[in-house]
Amino acid sequence: MFLSVFDVFKIGIGPSSSHTMGPMSAANRFLDLILSSDWPRPAGAAVAAIRMSLHGSLAFTGVGHGSDRAVILGLMGERPNLVDPDRMDEIVAEVERTGRITPPGHPSYAFQPKHDLVFDKKTPLPGHANGMTFSAYDRDGRQLLKRIYYSVGGGFVVTDTELEAMRATKAQASERKVPFPFATANEMLEMAQRSGLTIAQMKRANEETAMSRAELDAGLDAIWTAMTNCIDRGLQGEGIMPGGLKVKRRARMIHDKLHAEWRSNKSNPLLANDWLSVYAMAVNEENAAGGRVVTSPTNGAAGVVPATIRYYLHFHEDADADGIRDYLLTAAAVGGIIKHNASISGAEVGCQGEVGSASAMAAAGLAAVMGGTPEQIENAAEIALEHHLGMTCDPVAGLVQVPCIERNALGAVKAVTAASLAIKGDGTHFVPLDACIETMRQTGVDMNEKYKETSTGGLAVNVVEC
Repeated sequence: MFLSVFDVFKIGIGPSSSHTMGPMSAANRFLDLILSSDWPRPAGAAVAAIRMSLHGSLAFTGVGHGSDRAVILGLMGERPNLVDPDRMDEIVAEVERTGRITPPGHPSYAFQPKHDLVFDKKTPLPGHANGMTFSAYDRDGRQLLKRIYYSVGGGFVVTDTELEAMRATKAQASERKVPFPFATANEMLEMAQRSGLTIAQMKRANEETAMSRAELDAGLDAIWTAMTNCIDRGLQGEGIMPGGLKVKRRARMIHDKLHAEWRSNKSNPLLANDWLSVYAMAVNEENAAGGRVVTSPTNGAAGVVPATIRYYLHFHEDADADGIRDYLLTAAAVGGIIKHNASISGAEVGCQGEVGSASAMAAAGLAAVMGGTPEQIENAAEIALEHHLGMTCDPVAGLVQVPCIERNALGAVKAVTAASLAIKGDGTHFVPLDACIETMRQTGVDMNEKYKETSTGGLAVNVVEC
């Protein structure tokens, strides 16, 4: 099993990898399909109009997550990692004004968002909670092409047939031949023991089967640059976040207070936690505003990993660029195992799969740069994930704001605590990471659907009722 670090950490736009980046990528795929020869095109037929519908969790919380906006951007040919955040509103407004989409390399297609983009709450699709249907029509209204896509978490999009094949073979990742094809944490530890390599070194060897060391390092550096830029933007942002809840941005205010304390040399026993929290909140406030973030492993959990890396740079004197690369490689190794054996999707397993997975990844990465052995790193990931088990996904008003922003802050705190506890031990522990991941999967299966990103239970209901 192989899942690249660049599949775990994807640069894109907020507020949700499943609800924003996924639908945007699905729209990209449908446009590519229209121009391809991979479908039986009737003689003389030409696509004149496009329609689509969102189902399941995408239908229930898509408005709050900006799924409609993402679809429009995707149908205009914009890519999640390349779209200019400053032009997004302008692009969407143009489509709404003209009732047409004009993707590069395509003719103009009729698409009126009010009529051709449907939030279908009555018809769930069978494959996954995040389902989408795209259809193309000719000038006479005849359907020429239809495809179902599923947004399965972390920005990944698959067709219904691809999803069936994945589940049949359990091949949620590329089957590329790599020197260390670990699919479980136990296999990872066995390979580390036999090879004498660290987890980061094994992950690096796997990645370098497809690229040079310089290319890999440049890619890892680009991930961290996007992360740290997101922190900085979030620390500068002020005002009310979009969506109607009237939630204020707090990261800048907290950051200013921390700087004042730092300069005054006041004793603050919670100083490290405070810095961790403000870094995570900065990222997720930026995410809530639709800014550029990095899936870590999802947008809703995008603050945990960057916050703990910034913490590492802030509080560890030996922190350097190589350490950040090792951190990201180690975190990606753990994230790939979780995704392969359970899920990182809130719509599938609740927030334990998002912030819980992010915390486990961050704990593993931090333990690695603190000099931890593979066994200590695995222990750190397990501790962090174990103490997120059962966490529901219940965003108020379907927005990635409450409780998501603060959950990232606490996920970062748990990650640092887990890494510290693991480093102080010898790596032996009672619950293996693999058992914890399987427990998360089973818990997600048993979890009521109203606690899986639908905003029909939990805080999403009780806060409104209060």
